[in-house]
Amino acid sequence: MITIKKLGFSYGDHVVLKDISMNLEEGRIYGLLGENGVGKTTLLTLLAGLKKVDDGTLEIDGQKPFNREPSFLSNIYYLPDEVPAPRRKAIDFAIDHGQYWKNFSAQKFSEIMTVFDNDQNLRMDHMSYGQLKKTFISFALACNTKYLFMDEPTNGLDIPSKGQFRKAVSKYTSDDSTLLISTHQARDLEAIIDPIIILDRRDVLLNASLDEIAQKLYFDYTSEADPAALYQEMVPGGNIQVLRNTTGAESKVNIEALFNAVLLHKNEIKEMFNK
Repeated sequence: MITIKKLGFSYGDHVVLKDISMNLEEGRIYGLLGENGVGKTTLLTLLAGLKKVDDGTLEIDGQKPFNREPSFLSNIYYLPDEVPAPRRKAIDFAIDHGQYWKNFSAQKFSEIMTVFDNDQNLRMDHMSYGQLKKTFISFALACNTKYLFMDEPTNGLDIPSKGQFRKAVSKYTSDDSTLLISTHQARDLEAIIDPIIILDRRDVLLNASLDEIAQKLYFDYTSEADPAALYQEMVPGGNIQVLRNTTGAESKVNIEALFNAVLLHKNEIKEMFNK
């Protein structure tokens, strides 16, 4: 369980996060959304113990990440957006570095590299950026950690590779693992993330499962615009609209439309889901 209470963090006089509170349950794949600069990357580095909180508390299974206890570190993995290019074969890099994570599996690494059509015997400094990103994603999943934090993992991936990413996460994530994936490309992850967290600099605007979202909001594809819509956007063939679900009707959550609706109606959406 991840517990965050009134979390605050600043870079000097620049406040990045303030009064952030939320709980993350075990065994879920969370999508972390937010406008640029709201602190998504900072939150991930705080969770990974790479930075120390200024105010409030952040605990993972009762431990403070910045204490960096070896038993704790062996059970988390943080994958940053930008990754290095070591002058080593991918498989050699994985085996050497995997020793720091107690559940690392070289066999699993090889299997995931195959899912990505990636050559594990290729030197990493000879890889394209997309190949390099897929290598680190493979390593992250092969570490078999209880907590995995990924920052924009689909950046640098082409369309087929994004499909491979979804397949790898779905197949190689254990039921008791908790993933938190930051993204600004919601469509890349729409099939695998649930619940959804939408972060603001000084607030958590939304932390809800897709079922909870669909109970309170209705996503309508129609040729006619509804003036009561919280958000609407023209798409080929009509409009996608986000409406209050007053009838209990079923609909499929459109994460991009949801995100835009939340940004337009921050207080209303937050109140709706806090009832």
